[in-house]
Amino acid sequence: MSGNQCLTLGIDHLGLTVQLDKTLAFFVDALGWKQVGEKPAYPAAFVSDGKAVLTLWQAKADEPVGFNRKNNIGLHHLALKIGTEEQLNILFNRIKDWPEVHVEFAPEFSGQGPKVHFMINEPSGNRIEFAYDPR
Repeated sequence: MSGNQCLTLGIDHLGLTVQLDKTLAFFVDALGWKQVGEKPAYPAAFVSDGKAVLTLWQAKADEPVGFNRKNNIGLHHLALKIGTEEQLNILFNRIKDWPEVHVEFAPEFSGQGPKVHFMINEPSGNRIEFAYDPR
């Protein structure tokens, strides 16, 4: 083992730059997350599923520039864990037609499986993976 001991304890929170009204509604109304705080002067909202916390920061531009995962340095995607394959399918059916959600692909095996996942872009464009892994 190297002399450099790991001193981190996981992710405290993840911040996303978004169109706040659209993305906040998506997380709260579509995914069932709870708003756990806000910073109106920024503006920003904090949401949680009871395990993870996201900070949703309002983009300053009237027409924000979309992120290209293949060409820009930054967040490639956010992956959220789902408890069962049935819940994964229920969630997909709930959000696949949500306003301004783009479905990249429907539930399918990740590689050869057994992990099953799907990928979307939420209303502000951030790429989110939802995954169930029975292992």
